[in-house]
Formats: sequence, structure tokens, C-alpha cells
Amino acid sequence: MSGPQPGDKAPDFNAPTDNGGNLKLSTLKGKNIILYFYPKDDTPGCTKEACGFRDTMNQLTDDNTVVVGVSRDSVKRHDKFKAKCDLNFQLVSDEDGAICEAYGVWVEKMNYGRTYMGIERSTFLIDAKGKISQVWRKVRVKDHVEAVAQAAGALA
Repeated sequence: MSGPQPGDKAPDFNAPTDNGGNLKLSTLKGKNIILYFYPKDDTPGCTKEACGFRDTMNQLTDDNTVVVGVSRDSVKRHDKFKAKCDLNFQLVSDEDGAICEAYGVWVEKMNYGRTYMGIERSTFLIDAKGKISQVWRKVRVKDHVEAVAQAAGALA
């Protein structure tokens, strides 16, 4: 399996975010980070997952945890998605795919017999020291946010 595993140092990145921002992951050291990768803004599963994280933000903030969503959508698409869903966390634009590659989530997928490259829905829980604590791959959206929030709470 490619990509970082529990116990590994989380690959750092510096990338554009929604609202013309920028995020260098290492600047979040001292907080627990839920770094989740999703295929595309404003699609049913991705919207459900994003809204799930939005709705648990108060609990996560109390647990010293921040959420960061990553897809290959443009900043402009992120801005629209964030406004439409009233999201209360940063969305990173990985248009060149470098972050997806570093985390091993850019994979060959199959849909209706057609193979293509895409983002494997994945979540990385990073502890306050910048180490990967837990990894969820091939995520099914149902009950996922709850499982991640519970794991983040255990780190607090």
C-alpha cells in the first residue's frame, strides 16, 4: 500500500485554499488534524461527508482538532462548494495532484467497467506532533465522520 502509514510523519505541503488562502500543513502542529481527501466538490457523497464534518466541528474544536478537506478541484470550485454548504473548515486545492501523490490517494479506479485515475476517498488523522495516528482508505461515507471524530477525541 502506498502512502503514509500510522506512525509515519505526515507529508507536509503548502497549497492554495478556498477564499484565496494558503495552507502549510506544518503550521497546524500542536493541533490534531483530520486531513480528508475526496473526489469532487458538490457531488452527493462528497457533500454528505463535508456536511458531516461541518456538523461535528464544535465537538472537534473542543478536542483541539481541525479539519482540512483536499480535492483536485480549483479554488473557485471550492469557494462555491464552501458557500453552498456553509462549510466551516479549509478546503485545499491540489490541482497538480502533488498532495494526492504524497498521500498515496491518487489511484486507478473502476466504474462501470471503465478504469481511470482518481482520488480514493481517504482520511488521515494526524496527531499534534505531526505523525499519522490513523488511516481510513476506500471510505464509505455512512458513519465515517462519527468514527473519525471518535478517534480524534481519543487523541485529545
